[in-house]
Amino acid sequence: MCAGNSLYTNPKPCKHLADCKLRHGFNGYDSLQNCLKTTPNGRARVDKHNTKIPRCNFCNGSQGRLYICLICSSISCSSHILLHTQFEKGHEVAVDLERSELYCCLCRDQVYDPDFDKVVVSKQVKDLPGGSKSNGFEGCCERSSKRKRLNSGIGLDLKKSKLLISMRDRRAKSCYPLGLRGLNNLGSTCFMNSVLQALLHAPPLRNYFLSDRHNSVQCRKRSGEKVCLLCDIDALYSAMFSGDRTPYSPAHFLYSWWHHSSNLASYEEQDAHEFFISVLDVIHEKESKMLSSSKDDGDCQCIAHRAFYGLLRSDVTCISCGFSSTTYDPCVDISLNLDMSNLSPSDVTNKPIKPDEKTVVSTVSGCLNLFTRAEKLGSDQKLHCQNCQELRDSSKQLSIRRLPLVLCLHIKRVEHSLVRKMLRKIDQYLQFPFSLDMTPYLSSSITRNKFGNRIFSFEYENSDSCAEYEIFSVIAHSGMLESGHYVTYLRLKNQWYKCDDAWVSEVNEGIVRASQCYMLFYVQKPLFYKANEDMRCVRTSPCRDLFSSTAGCS
Repeated sequence: MCAGNSLYTNPKPCKHLADCKLRHGFNGYDSLQNCLKTTPNGRARVDKHNTKIPRCNFCNGSQGRLYICLICSSISCSSHILLHTQFEKGHEVAVDLERSELYCCLCRDQVYDPDFDKVVVSKQVKDLPGGSKSNGFEGCCERSSKRKRLNSGIGLDLKKSKLLISMRDRRAKSCYPLGLRGLNNLGSTCFMNSVLQALLHAPPLRNYFLSDRHNSVQCRKRSGEKVCLLCDIDALYSAMFSGDRTPYSPAHFLYSWWHHSSNLASYEEQDAHEFFISVLDVIHEKESKMLSSSKDDGDCQCIAHRAFYGLLRSDVTCISCGFSSTTYDPCVDISLNLDMSNLSPSDVTNKPIKPDEKTVVSTVSGCLNLFTRAEKLGSDQKLHCQNCQELRDSSKQLSIRRLPLVLCLHIKRVEHSLVRKMLRKIDQYLQFPFSLDMTPYLSSSITRNKFGNRIFSFEYENSDSCAEYEIFSVIAHSGMLESGHYVTYLRLKNQWYKCDDAWVSEVNEGIVRASQCYMLFYVQKPLFYKANEDMRCVRTSPCRDLFSSTAGCS
């Protein structure tokens, strides 16, 4: 990343945090330090001694994200944190109990302050075994007496924190999958980070960019453009697969995306699915110009369509005479409605259903069956039948004619509430498989089911395409529509990792299955196993800067 370019600097400090520090100084930081506790994996969390289970002062809830006010120590959940600010003027800044990170209630975003980070790191160092004593680590990093006078004691604490992280790293693993690296939040950009993590580990895209199929130098010479999203994606791959473990700031990429999608250029939270479609559209547009390919998506050889391009078949059948008309539509993902048919009325409320509860839940297979099921069109949607030569009632059925290499399933979690006359999020749990067979949803399978096995061959049947998939990434959304948060789960070498912006942690598959999935990424089985064989590991060298090699991993 080019540090000298002012366009790519981090967002400006929060004005509300600056005002809070002017009014109260470091009183909130000092009192909070006594409540900080270092967890076994080395991360700091806020632990109030007067309560075993922290609860929201408004709803008494203990689930989801909880925040403690920096001024009055009042605890609020994500749904009521803004309400606390409205009741208590000047109480705009809070701390995430679980992550020990500052949060501005008015900006509705995580904010950064070096002074706060010093307090947290200092507490982590004190919790080290023998943290207040000399451990011999400083001996290999001696400074001059002048620099010791210029730097406060926190400088030595940061050196000790290197030992903390390296010890934690060696306890966990000495080997990391290549490309596993956190992404810094640049201001409500968790939607971008979550999608980037999935795209970075999609085998076709990864192989394309890491094999230098897009040459940035030649691209800039040929196009003459100063801002190129493809070049920044190429740089992003190089940075993420460099072996460095420090969280990376994708500021170059963000600026390029803003340049190409000016209508979405803001620090406001965006929809991850819309961002995914936007990125693929830009890749298609840029590569199509370079390849001088046909504008027909079916003939496009850009990497976006080679990886994600599929084809949907739509059959509209006249109910009176049975005449059918068929059309084909390209797609880069499949948007699925949640299957609510087997749920009781109490289950269709806005309360999330846990996977361990004894109730019928939505499944991906149920959603796909719903997607490919014939539906009768309404009386206001009568179509002109070519056989009857008049408007007739008809039915419509979708199926998949061509499967992509990488299958993206988008779960529709937004609906219009007829009661409140507004959009609301569907927090329904969805059961999804790690291995998925798409054969039942192909046009050939659906036609056979419709007409029987008397028909054995189809001109549109993909005999050379694999219909079996393995999951490699899940994007989950938690919280409300206005103030939610995206995280990504990656499956690398059959181990799951959670990418929560800058933080990367190893998780078990139970946590992944229990997540509120929003986008599911599958890849054809041969590519999945080939990708695992090609995966290399980066070992932590004792000669390297241990802090740089593992920061952001937990």
